[in-house]
Amino acid sequence: MQRNAVVIVAAGRGERMGGSEGPKQYRDLSGHSVLARAAEPFLTHPDIHDVIIVVHADDLSLYEAATTPHERLLPAAIGGSIRQQSVLNGLEKLSAHQPQKVLIHDAARPFVSQETISAVLAAIAPGSGAIAAHPVADTLKRADASGKIVETVPRESLFAAQTPQGFMFADIYSAHLMAAKNGTIGLTDDASVAEAAGMPVRLVHSPSSNFKITLEPDLQIARLMLGNSVPDVRTGNGYDVHQLEAGDHVTLCGVKIAHDQRLKGHSDADVGLHALTDAVLGTIGDGDIGSHFPPSDMQWKGASSDRFLAHAIALVRAKNGVITHLDVSLICEAPRIGPHRDAMREKIAQIAAISVERVAVKATTNEKIGFVGRGEGIAAIATATVVFASNGG
Repeated sequence: MQRNAVVIVAAGRGERMGGSEGPKQYRDLSGHSVLARAAEPFLTHPDIHDVIIVVHADDLSLYEAATTPHERLLPAAIGGSIRQQSVLNGLEKLSAHQPQKVLIHDAARPFVSQETISAVLAAIAPGSGAIAAHPVADTLKRADASGKIVETVPRESLFAAQTPQGFMFADIYSAHLMAAKNGTIGLTDDASVAEAAGMPVRLVHSPSSNFKITLEPDLQIARLMLGNSVPDVRTGNGYDVHQLEAGDHVTLCGVKIAHDQRLKGHSDADVGLHALTDAVLGTIGDGDIGSHFPPSDMQWKGASSDRFLAHAIALVRAKNGVITHLDVSLICEAPRIGPHRDAMREKIAQIAAISVERVAVKATTNEKIGFVGRGEGIAAIATATVVFASNGG
């Protein structure tokens, strides 16, 4: 009978996750560790016979607490200083069991399906590997060192590599040994190791749900996917108004617009970004723009208001909030907002590091009523929507 085995790589430290709860693979994911959820589809798959998990030497107690004994689960292997070494250590320990095919999987991917496992296993052939992958959906940009876009990369035929990645055991073990002997490091997945050895690798379609938990928001999304974590959706509101005076332009939502007046204020008096800043701060109950950037402080005289919104966004993200929507309404008789709407949305999206589809900019007049209707000022009303995990913020 052909034996199939799995190496689950769990020796990483998860530095990008941050926090004080330890490596991400041992974090709680709705009652079970991330690692346990990643291992379970393999331990229960009818065509998998042996599973070995590679752990950091300092994490053996965490490993014991995060997993339960299983007849297919072999004693853990100790990882190396880089992923390649950890995989090689797992393969070396697995060699005594003489598997024909082996899958290599990231411990931080807890949602791999048994259908994906079966598809990768079926695609493995002597001298040829196979990996789970998902088509790239986003438009891709290549930038220079300054962040300026230099090229739009066609996304046709581009795929995001996932795991499991599967090979004939002898083929990938030999490829890893060759890479180690040659001192080749920095290969970020096992398909790269196989490619370096001249081995062709096929792509097997895998759903986007087979994602890797890398940052804290990924863990929150994973908990929501499991359905027993109630999302904490918070909405903040903001309002700002500034008087108009003689000038040659106004700045609204980060966009400079030629006008025969300007907004009067200590900073650039951008009512749109000021209202948005208050709305974002409202989702975490952290005061208002004046408490963070008091007008009495001369360092903010003439300051660009994108700094204020960026500060509020950073405070929300520090509390693991995920910004899902920003909405601002500008109320003025002039200038006309419509021709600048898209530029405003793009500017806000850039400051908040969210997609432009999550930003709305609207405009209305005050029908000649009141100080706005008389052209004496411009007002803005804003709303921010942020999602936290049930224990977030």
